[in-house]
Amino acid sequence: MLTRKNKRFILKLVSLISVVRGYNILMIVLAQYLTSIFILAPELPLSKIVFDLSLLFLVLAGVFTIAAGYIINNFYDSEKDLINRPSKTMLDRLVSQNTKLSFYFVLNFLAVIVASYVSFRAVIFYTFYIFGIWLYSHKLKKIPFVGNLIAAILAIIPFFAVFIYYGNLAPVIFVHGSFLFLVIAMREMVKDLENLKGDLAQNYKTIPVLYGVNTSKWLLTLLAGLTIIPVFFLITYFKIGYMNYYFYGSVILLLIALFFLWRSIDKMHYVVLHNVLKFIIVAGVFCVILLDASVLLDRIF
Repeated sequence: MLTRKNKRFILKLVSLISVVRGYNILMIVLAQYLTSIFILAPELPLSKIVFDLSLLFLVLAGVFTIAAGYIINNFYDSEKDLINRPSKTMLDRLVSQNTKLSFYFVLNFLAVIVASYVSFRAVIFYTFYIFGIWLYSHKLKKIPFVGNLIAAILAIIPFFAVFIYYGNLAPVIFVHGSFLFLVIAMREMVKDLENLKGDLAQNYKTIPVLYGVNTSKWLLTLLAGLTIIPVFFLITYFKIGYMNYYFYGSVILLLIALFFLWRSIDKMHYVVLHNVLKFIIVAGVFCVILLDASVLLDRIF
């Protein structure tokens, strides 16, 4: 039997995991390793990547920084989230704001310490990344459109740390990254529609608040249309193996999402759209293996 003290500890642990969004961080770690194996260093033996301590510490620095970012974002958005996500917010509030701030500073400190194992450049990189996340959470996210774009940029920055580590800045990486950036930017704009009630109450100057829901829908339609450009170049000019089926499927899903977007009228509709965009992002992580499955099989066997 669990004692009351143990139950309380477990609930606080679950609350903290909820705040730092452990599932999202796990997906980012997986994406970084799969990208390293299939795109950035396909010529290296699998063991050289999986057991590379410098890569591990680089990824861990990102994990600590992103977790800290979720904490500071949760700290600034606590009142708004109480309106938009009351159930999750009540769970998050099992851990006090002071405790969250303490974890925020500890995680950022750990990020810098871990990055120092890799290089001084890594320390500078993550120091600026930490500052960028704080500036976004404190100021930039309240600026319409700019906040959405900065959120999308911050989401893909951890991948650039790995790109720089391997010294691989091939054009295919930037084209693929532009597709990911556009989908993440769409997700951020859908979140604004989803959180409209709380944003209005807390005077957040998002696009739906300032310019209306229809303007947001037109901008989302524009972003969806722009995704065709990187998809066209990836399929036409680069060797992406069976991953072309992922991009075909993504375009179809985006078209379906747009169809429902223009018929969406309440929060639950936007939650579904948000999940569709999240599915496209997560599916992209696992579909990296479709670039060339033999790369993994040859290294294992």
